[in-house]
Amino acid sequence: MLIWVSLLSLLFLKPVTLSQVLQPLPPSLQDEVNSTVPEIIAKYHYSVEVHHVITEDGYILSLHRILPSRKPINSSVLVMHGIFASSADWIITGPSHGLGYILSNEGYDVWLGNARGNRYSRNHTSLDPKSKEFWDFSFHEIGVYDLPATIDYILGKIQQKEIFYIGHSQGTAAFYVMCSLKPEYNAKIKAQFSMAPIAFVNHMFSPIMHFLAAFNVVFENVAYWMDLNELLPKNGVVNILGEKLCGAYSIGEYVCNNALFAIAGFNLDHLNLTLLPLILTHVPAGSSTKQVLHFSQEINSGHFRQYDYGYWSNFKLYGQLSPPDYDLSKITVPIYTFSSNSDWISSPEDVATLSKQLKSSKGDFFVADGSFTHIDYMYGMDAPKVLYNRILSLMTRY
Repeated sequence: MLIWVSLLSLLFLKPVTLSQVLQPLPPSLQDEVNSTVPEIIAKYHYSVEVHHVITEDGYILSLHRILPSRKPINSSVLVMHGIFASSADWIITGPSHGLGYILSNEGYDVWLGNARGNRYSRNHTSLDPKSKEFWDFSFHEIGVYDLPATIDYILGKIQQKEIFYIGHSQGTAAFYVMCSLKPEYNAKIKAQFSMAPIAFVNHMFSPIMHFLAAFNVVFENVAYWMDLNELLPKNGVVNILGEKLCGAYSIGEYVCNNALFAIAGFNLDHLNLTLLPLILTHVPAGSSTKQVLHFSQEINSGHFRQYDYGYWSNFKLYGQLSPPDYDLSKITVPIYTFSSNSDWISSPEDVATLSKQLKSSKGDFFVADGSFTHIDYMYGMDAPKVLYNRILSLMTRY
């Protein structure tokens, strides 16, 4: 039933034209269109470093570090993006609004992570990024391999025993995977802050995700036979399709402007429309098709569990017909969750279910603005006031 409600909701979205949304990008920002995250950070006179981490299974990840901009120096913090995204999420809105800059201004040693497969982590010690094998991962592998390797690397560099962790969307799911399957990493995190957390997704509203969930097996088979291993890459099939439609049909203009936002929910009133062209040059940053398939499986199953390969393959891999659930009781890190009513991906109902299973939950915070969306955690003009300041206040407890 929910799929039809969510799909029908698209009919009532107010059409938005290019002239309404895409404001001219100021000359002072035009160089950032083709700049990398480290180049943008350096432009604003922050000290930045680029580090590379090799995971146990051979993926080469880029870490972008913003050094504290004032003393005394506080703790180190790892900030992890969601699906389709990158470290750009935390700096693209500029020094006054970007979480990376704000943390640095408060004296934190900031490490911006990049999961395997995005534009900054498309390397491997042996696999070709064009191969099917390279893209055979979901948020499970990010939690089992990427996060542990990244955390160990940071701890080795700073010569400390623990750091803070801030995650958004998939960045929270991967964290829960890590701490449930590798519980020794609980001791390496002071506290974890989950923005728009994802584990249980029974009440996810996103029309696109529900459509994929309804036809999950069909989509999985089509993706396999057509070699659609990467979803929403820069200059990829979705972008090309949008460009073709825009050139031919008026409805294409609507698709180009709203397709990505339709996945997560959006409110143009919260976005700096002047920055929108810049944001869209850095997002999407690439992800595997399997990442989306895994989340769509969770919609159907109602569980937070490992990837479902089908009965026979599950039995060979897991020793049981269904994938095992992630054991959230093994998570002992102090966790604070942040949710909002207008989030089409992370619903307050699902976050409440998650919190009940997290023995170490220390606080569930609800963004009071009823129109705050999944995208606003990264790009919302009010994010510092309604969200980041609260996180900073909680971090001082540790």
